[in-house]
Amino acid sequence: CRLDPSSGLCLGCWRTLGEIADWAMLSPAEKAAVLGKVEARRRQEDRLQ
Repeated sequence: CRLDPSSGLCLGCWRTLGEIADWAMLSPAEKAAVLGKVEARRRQEDRLQ
């Protein structure tokens, strides 16, 4: 992962550093919630461009 210093998000997977660090310990439901946030972030970025 490579983090964008201004947003704190990975430029590839759109997760925060905390989400990346915790990923292996998350339950399937928690992972699904993170992926939902990721999708919302991607859509928001698409709207801004």
